[in-house]
Amino acid sequence: IAVLQIVKESQQQHGLRHGDFQRYRGYCSRRLRRLRKTLNFKMGNRHKFTGKKVTEEILSDNRYLLLILMDAERAWSYAMQLKQEANTEPRKRFHLLSRLRKAVKHAEELERLCESNRVDAKTKLEAQAYMAYLTGMLRFEHQEWKAAMEAFNKCKTIYEKLANAFTEEQAVLYNQRVEEISPNIRYCAYNIGDQSAINELMQMRLRSGGTEGLLAEKLEALITQTRAKQAATMSEVEWRGRTVPVKIDKVRIFLLGLADNEAAIAQAENEETKERLFESLLSECRDAIQAVREDLKPDQKQREHSLEMDSGKVSNIQYLHSYLTYIKLSTAIKRNESMAKSLQKALLQQQRSEEDGKRTPRPQDLIRLYDIILQNLVELTQLPGLEEDKNFQKEIGLKTLVYKAYRCFFIAQSYVLVKKWSEALVLYERVLKYAGQVQSEAGAYKSSLKDLPDVQDLITQVNAEKYSLQAAAILDANDTHETESPSQVKDGKPLSERFDTFCLDPSLVSKQVNLVHFPPGFQPIPCKPLFFDLALNHVAFPPLEDKVEQKAKSGLTGYIKGIFGFKS
Repeated sequence: IAVLQIVKESQQQHGLRHGDFQRYRGYCSRRLRRLRKTLNFKMGNRHKFTGKKVTEEILSDNRYLLLILMDAERAWSYAMQLKQEANTEPRKRFHLLSRLRKAVKHAEELERLCESNRVDAKTKLEAQAYMAYLTGMLRFEHQEWKAAMEAFNKCKTIYEKLANAFTEEQAVLYNQRVEEISPNIRYCAYNIGDQSAINELMQMRLRSGGTEGLLAEKLEALITQTRAKQAATMSEVEWRGRTVPVKIDKVRIFLLGLADNEAAIAQAENEETKERLFESLLSECRDAIQAVREDLKPDQKQREHSLEMDSGKVSNIQYLHSYLTYIKLSTAIKRNESMAKSLQKALLQQQRSEEDGKRTPRPQDLIRLYDIILQNLVELTQLPGLEEDKNFQKEIGLKTLVYKAYRCFFIAQSYVLVKKWSEALVLYERVLKYAGQVQSEAGAYKSSLKDLPDVQDLITQVNAEKYSLQAAAILDANDTHETESPSQVKDGKPLSERFDTFCLDPSLVSKQVNLVHFPPGFQPIPCKPLFFDLALNHVAFPPLEDKVEQKAKSGLTGYIKGIFGFKS
């Protein structure tokens, strides 16, 4: 079996990519249960435990070796989980050592089984290296430096031989393991008495941008301890012609390590490492500023008194606070400038837009970075103790002009993308104005501006962009005239009302086709007729006078006859 390959793949796929040892331990337990079930190698049943051991006689399947390997990995992952928790709960360190011993015991059993004739030579060597690696880690935790160094050296030698014996693709894993344990070897050598090892450890840390795993905390503590010894001899610092005593140990340690951190940033191999180092430096600087601020609070009254006595000159502790704030703001500016440079390179390589799934960088991203830089420069001009420093204020003013020029340039670029040619041209002119001011006023301040972006390159680029912009504006104007021809203008009428007119309407092939007005509009219709009988007003009835008189004559006689009962 390929021990190292199986271990690495399992770790990367089940939690260790993010440092989640608990998740990896759960995976090892589940895989052990699956292997035991598949091999019918169960430890009794749910009522009774019956221990079984893997022996050479039953070693007919390589999955029996995987059983032992997963046991070791489970114990190791539990130990690493406890190591993370031991930072806040020191008692868990005893449990950590117990689990590491358990992992070494399983590794010894794996090495013993691999001595069988049924196992090939490569697996035997890998089992020996794995055993040596876990043994070294256990001795390292016990601070048995010599035994740990011997175990790590044995592991390193085996993996180097395996890397030389196979192809480059197979050798990558072995070389990675060698790189992982090299800092541990140098740390052991330092503790044994090799003073030169500390320099190599520092270089390893600088190249990697930090350390990970077993050595991380110990190396950081060692570096802090070394700087603390050097800090004992440091009593003052000089900045801008004024010497300030440094009495706070945390500030001394930070100032001693400042040059090393800046050198590490300059030597960083990639942007990710550089970003991590910047963040580390800013974090240390914030801690140092906080330590000074705590001493500054009880010193308020004394500081106010010193301001009155020295006619505006700030106290030493306040000046030290300004110095550390200057370091923090300057580091933040360098970090943002580094990020801006990497974004500018990405803007020039627009091919990596959507193919690799990453968001394409835009000029707006750079504008935001330069806004932050300008804000930091404003804060620099307001530092206590530097208000009267004419040279300092002039330097910050020139730097502000440089970054304003770059900010205007990328604002213009963003306007070009949305075809606002007039606004972009005005901003390009503003860039040339800022750049011209920097060139005319630099003079004696060129040494302080050497770390800034080159203004002459910006001027050259702006002149080229102006010609490109004018050409694009002319072409866009021609395209606009073409698109406004009658055959391409939509009037909003539905298709049913413009059968006789040709019009390029892309909506006809879309889901929102405008064919007719729906619902249709209201139209007037005739109402139901109303009949009025007007003829009655014009009808002449026949005269009835003769009938009325006759009725009147016979009416009385008939009435009397009716009373007396006479009938006619």
